[in-house]
Amino acid sequence: MKLRFNLTKALTALAVASTIAIYSACTPDEAGDGNGLDSPDLVADFTVTPVANKANYYVLKAHTDGVISVKWNLGKGATDASAGKTVDTVFYPDAGNYTITEVAVGKGGTQKSTSKQLNVPTSDPEAGNLILDPKMDDPTKWTVTKRGTNANVQFTNGKAVFTGSAYDGVAISQPVQLVAGKKYQIDMTVSGGGAVDTWFEVYLGKGVPANGADYSEGGKIMGLSTWDGCGNSTFNGQLAKIGCTGDRRNGVVTVTSSGTYYLVIRTGSGSSMGPNGISLDNVELRGTK
Repeated sequence: MKLRFNLTKALTALAVASTIAIYSACTPDEAGDGNGLDSPDLVADFTVTPVANKANYYVLKAHTDGVISVKWNLGKGATDASAGKTVDTVFYPDAGNYTITEVAVGKGGTQKSTSKQLNVPTSDPEAGNLILDPKMDDPTKWTVTKRGTNANVQFTNGKAVFTGSAYDGVAISQPVQLVAGKKYQIDMTVSGGGAVDTWFEVYLGKGVPANGADYSEGGKIMGLSTWDGCGNSTFNGQLAKIGCTGDRRNGVVTVTSSGTYYLVIRTGSGSSMGPNGISLDNVELRGTK
């Protein structure tokens, strides 16, 4: 009786193992391997249509055949596409040419992409960027000031690249004309490979930046700080999203008097700003609508 019971259990276990082996051998786990996860009808295509009587606004409408979700890269400086809707209304406050890319996602994660060019003829009078040379193509538009000799900035390949050590600092600044009581949005794209004992800070004040001194007028608006937990590892994104220090980390400020202000971006390090320093581009200071 005991022998019969053990034999039955053994035969049952063998049958289960065989079933699992057959299922595993016959069931592909990758899209396109004949498991129904392929998306042959997936189409990546879209239209761009100006919104009537609303300058600088455009409707993006994606083709929906085989599409489960879409991601958009609006060509404003972000390196990756982000989740969006098949019909999205987008705002381009600055005149220029933009490459819009749609990534269509189908069954099993299948992806296809396509890009189209958009020309925005004029800047929005209220929300247009007040910064000259936001893409760091013309260093003559920026004033460089230093505290010490162990921190530097180079303008190369459309970026300002900061390096430094020994707790010295370097800043770039630009004057802007602002109106009392109006809200402004500050942001910029920053990237780096991970820094040590490093700060990266943004200020907006009426004082003129000078060599040999730190800038603190108006209070620190936003920034990175390895002591506060950001900038330590590889980063790439908008400072308003990845920054972890400052009184107005979302970058929204309101000035109390009209006149000339200085947007000051300053950084320094006691050790290293990372293997390739900290890169900066797409600097924005614009009125909010």
